Amino acid sequence: MFDAKEFENRMNKSIKAFEADLESIRAGRANPRVLDKLTVDNYGTQSPISQVANISVPEARMLQIAPWDPSMLKAIEKSITSSDLGINPSNDGKVIRLTFPELTEDRRKDLSKEVKKRCEDAKVAIRNIRRDAVDAAEKAQKASEITEDHLKKAKDDIQKLTDDKIKQLDKIADDKTKEIMTV
Repeated sequence: MFDAKEFENRMNKSIKAFEADLESIRAGRANPRVLDKLTVDNYGTQSPISQVANISVPEARMLQIAPWDPSMLKAIEKSITSSDLGINPSNDGKVIRLTFPELTEDRRKDLSKEVKKRCEDAKVAIRNIRRDAVDAAEKAQKASEITEDHLKKAKDDIQKLTDDKIKQLDKIADDKTKEIMTV
């Protein structure tokens, strides 16, 4: 028997991944999630900054990174400098401060385009899952596990599910775009 639950779960995971991906796009406010993809050399192991330091938001546009081991300051600073964040860290010997500049109108538009691009990538992932689901339903029908009518209903259900998930992606992208464009 064909079950679409597995494919729905995969689509939900794609949406969650898209949401997590969008959190790394800064929208004028300081968000510790922008550091999630950055790693530092922690005694021979690459570790996320959040595992070697305390990250706080003392002001709306500032992040403060306080490493648990003061010898990690230089490694954290180097990781931030070599990243694509475009922010220069200031190091006072105890903590690193990242001050996020106000976003210019051009930068906001660039970030909005980036959101649209990532949304399209997420939609492609959803459509690939739809294709896999339809293939699985057709295989089940060929193996005489489901009837022709069940196949047609399964395809309709899969398409309805795909349309819902794509609407969900569009809403998430629109919300993020509004957040970015708000001055």
